[in-house]
Amino acid sequence: MNGEFVLFLGKRALETALLLSAPALAVALLVGFVTALFQAVTSIRDMTLGVVVKIAAVGFTLLLTGGWMMQLSLGFTNEIFNHMQSIAP
Repeated sequence: MNGEFVLFLGKRALETALLLSAPALAVALLVGFVTALFQAVTSIRDMTLGVVVKIAAVGFTLLLTGGWMMQLSLGFTNEIFNHMQSIAP
């Protein structure tokens, strides 16, 4: 195992983490912006409105993308274990 291989594994781990978190973060950002805009236009100052809507939207997104996220994480885990088998004698 050389330094180049360690950097490759670190890069793949960061890419996988970014792909796994991207749908939930994007939806939270979009819903938070729309909710804040709605609250600014209507002068509603209830802080829980933004949080509840954001939690519901992120939960729904996780329900929709959960299968894909599981496949992605299992594929990465299998890749790591295959690399471990090739390193070990």
